[in-house]
Amino acid sequence: MAKTEICYLLLVLVVVELCSQPAAAGSPVKFLPGFQGPLPFELETGYVGVGDREDVQLFYYFIKSESNPETDPVLLWITGGPGCSALSGLIYEIGPITFEPVEYNGSLPTMILNPYSWTKVASIIFLDLPVGTGFSYARTPAALQSSDLQESDHAYQFLREWFVDHPEFLRNPLYVGGDSYSGMVVPIITQIIAIKNEIEIKQFINLKGYLLGNPSTFEGEKNYEIPFAYGMGLISDELYESLKTNCKGEYLNINPSNTPCLQDVQTFHKLLKGINNPHILEPKCKFFSPRPHLLFGQRRSLDEKFHELNNPQQLPALKCRTDWYVLCYHWADDGQVREALNIRKGTIGKWERCASLQFQKTVMSSIPYHASLSSKGYRSLIYSGDHDKAVTFQSTQAWIKSLNYSIVDDWRPWTVDNQVAGYTRSYSNRMTFATVKGAGHTAPEYKRRECLAMLKRWMSYKPL
Repeated sequence: MAKTEICYLLLVLVVVELCSQPAAAGSPVKFLPGFQGPLPFELETGYVGVGDREDVQLFYYFIKSESNPETDPVLLWITGGPGCSALSGLIYEIGPITFEPVEYNGSLPTMILNPYSWTKVASIIFLDLPVGTGFSYARTPAALQSSDLQESDHAYQFLREWFVDHPEFLRNPLYVGGDSYSGMVVPIITQIIAIKNEIEIKQFINLKGYLLGNPSTFEGEKNYEIPFAYGMGLISDELYESLKTNCKGEYLNINPSNTPCLQDVQTFHKLLKGINNPHILEPKCKFFSPRPHLLFGQRRSLDEKFHELNNPQQLPALKCRTDWYVLCYHWADDGQVREALNIRKGTIGKWERCASLQFQKTVMSSIPYHASLSSKGYRSLIYSGDHDKAVTFQSTQAWIKSLNYSIVDDWRPWTVDNQVAGYTRSYSNRMTFATVKGAGHTAPEYKRRECLAMLKRWMSYKPL
């Protein structure tokens, strides 16, 4: 089915030339409420109209590289979800600014600099995608409908128009990146750009590759939660052996008549009830999270849905990680903030970090897109926080191995400041896989220094 999707995508892109849209026009942002003084980096925000009659208005944040923006790579970043705002990736993961990790006191949250921002080595476009995410909006009810393939096509339309307004970046290397559910769409977006370049539609985009963190890739990856839990010492030898024997590796679509397997899986879930999926070492808080994540269109269980993370070591002034997350709601809904960001009045009500969308998940596996991009010679970096149970490093390793490329640099540690930061392996298809030791579902949130070092080395074509 996935190969058919690629063929269909190629046919559509060859036959259908999209209507020309007016150039995007962004506005510089010199000051942000909550941050003292002028911003020490160059920020631009704006909208780009895509789709029929520009009924979809995509909002973006563009931050120039703090090193050498004339030649440094440009990274298009899509936060996961689908429906999680680009502001979340900017603030909590890889952007140059974040919130001071203190409890909300009723005033506007204080913003501080992130010394390990990925903008140290690249210019980044943080895009609210698909429509309905963050500050992106639709002009008509029909335009609110979206899907994996449509979202990916909108991303290409956005890039094409963005480069019309920013021609000085056309020669810079371009990478497409994201984490979590973006693992389904980033390879498709990259494929579209590659095909458009091949058939010479519009301007040539200097595409070099893509990167993904703890990426959702195929439906069966949840089967790897059990071997992950066993390897992490969360279940007993006896239960693991019984699960393997009774379920034969299939822990999701279980035959109702297979009572021993059902009982073992029930025991597994009971044992892991108190474990946080995004980072298994962090305890659960005892209050509800305002915005649960969705994976593969299925709502997480109530236990997972309403509990978030506590991280006293990294956020010592907070009881829970959600106390840090909640600051972005107060900040993004402030009138002065929206004015500073150039948000169009009346387009968005309450801002949501991860919105519920009218979205169809039509692509069940992005593996064929990885295979296609590899055959075209594009580079890729796939990294996994090794304490993430939501998308385990075992499931990511499994689909990478399924590509059947030979190993050119076998499993070894990679280090930062003479300390092991994770393990890595490189393949003949120019794909690099890396674990980030001690990190969770969005690795840069937990290990910022290490992830910046990883990115810098990879973008410089150096071994990790």
